[in-house]
Amino acid sequence: MVRGGRVYIITNKNRTTIYVGSTADLQARLMEHQEKVNPSSFSARYNLNMLIYYENFHNIEEAIERERYIKGKTRKWKEQLIETINPTWSDLSDEVLSW
Repeated sequence: MVRGGRVYIITNKNRTTIYVGSTADLQARLMEHQEKVNPSSFSARYNLNMLIYYENFHNIEEAIERERYIKGKTRKWKEQLIETINPTWSDLSDEVLSW
């Protein structure tokens, strides 16, 4: 069975820090970020728990490749990417967790 993948971006309530990641299970990964399963992780230290962007892919390898591409871009570029689907930077967590 081929599993899909997703690339996602999360931020904190003040939008001062963003994190780009990829996963095969966005719901589970988002819950890990929100519950701070690993308290010493980057997302836990900076209170990154608002999902503001995600993209779907047919397989995890494509998602990982896209994650690396996005991580190589500037903050301004990432902000523009986010605003293509979420111009107000609304938290998309409820949408994803209700799938």
